[in-house]
Amino acid sequence: MLKRWLCFVLSGCLPLVVSAQSHHFNLDADFLTRGEIRKGGTAQVDPDDPQGDFAAFLLGRNRVTADYQLFTKDKQEKPLLEINVSGQFCGTWGMGAPLTFEAYEAWAAVNFGAGFFVKLGRQALSYDDQRVFGSDDWSLTGLSHDVLKLGYEGFGHKVHVFGAFNQNPANTNGGTYYTDGLQPYKAMAALWYHWDTPWIPLGISLLGINLTTQAEIVVVGQQEGVFNQQMLGGYLLFHPKRWEVEAAGYYQMGKEEHGMPIQAWMATAKVGFTASKQWKIYAGYDHLSGDENFSVPPGESIGMQRHDVIRGFSLLYGSHHKFYGAMDFFYLSDYYGGFTPGLQNAYIGAQWSPVPQLSLDLGYHFLATEAKLRNADKPLGHEVEFSASYDLGHSMSISLGYSFMRGTKTMEVLKRTSGKRELHWGWLMFRAAPRFLQSKR
Repeated sequence: MLKRWLCFVLSGCLPLVVSAQSHHFNLDADFLTRGEIRKGGTAQVDPDDPQGDFAAFLLGRNRVTADYQLFTKDKQEKPLLEINVSGQFCGTWGMGAPLTFEAYEAWAAVNFGAGFFVKLGRQALSYDDQRVFGSDDWSLTGLSHDVLKLGYEGFGHKVHVFGAFNQNPANTNGGTYYTDGLQPYKAMAALWYHWDTPWIPLGISLLGINLTTQAEIVVVGQQEGVFNQQMLGGYLLFHPKRWEVEAAGYYQMGKEEHGMPIQAWMATAKVGFTASKQWKIYAGYDHLSGDENFSVPPGESIGMQRHDVIRGFSLLYGSHHKFYGAMDFFYLSDYYGGFTPGLQNAYIGAQWSPVPQLSLDLGYHFLATEAKLRNADKPLGHEVEFSASYDLGHSMSISLGYSFMRGTKTMEVLKRTSGKRELHWGWLMFRAAPRFLQSKR
């Protein structure tokens, strides 16, 4: 009796399910070329070189993305199944072998309905203002992670739980030792919660992360030789009418890959006001903790400084180019000795759109270290930056920028630069992101 009933139900329902299926397929491209020219800010290897630390180069990225979506019901908001594969080639013009074509993303997502979903594979992680987790699109290669993500989104609440376990290929006899992979961590576990409501222009996020790093030293009594570090914090966005207020704070603890304890933190705040359709002004302040007793020996000498606790805040996997000055002299390039004196970044700027296709941005940064230095003052310098972007239409755009920094004696000491403290950087970029193919059946 039960068998007959199941056959009747399946024979009646399966044709309906099949007939209601809808298959979507998109093939997109992202072609980007950027030329850069810079002078100053890096160590001059040969003091007698007339070019000094001058550099000019062209960068290119070609990315192709294939996306498949399966819908099983009419007017379904999210697909039951989605598969996304994105490959890219990145390099400098004139670069020789080895040239690589790599997978930027390769994931599958299943939506179970009622707001629940699972997403598995290599994927970009982007949360809140992208300060901790971001796609980092400016770096061309971007940032992606091999993770399993479980989530719920509905009724003003979003909860994402994701984790990763990284391993070197064909490592069958070496246990689970992991180095030199896609990301520097061996394992990751994270929880992100976001709350907002249509009745209040307020959004609040909480983030907790545990990172397992491979120990660079052998630890007695610790079989796998790993250390765990944690980060806890939150992000707030309040946007009443023409105002936009952002604030965030994070604290790091645990132990880094050398076994040293971590006690680091950061706090940031930004306020923006939209005066009209053409004008917007903004101002903000970033404070990132630094290592104490930070000192840099004079040039041509070697010095060692003992540290018992890591107090320099680590920015982890965010889109760093968005913050701390467009010249990227801090956190994207190391200080002498590997430690960091932290950073204070006070900035103000304005955006102007004289026509809808054109956007102009002019900003000023005052930069200083957070920790007190033994042999230099805190101020690092003043940076002025300008950028412009024009939408050419047909999925094409062109943008450019120029930044100038007047560094202090501290900047010269920390970066081991030449005596001239005027730093210049300019860039010009073209981008085309057409859709090659769009199919629906």
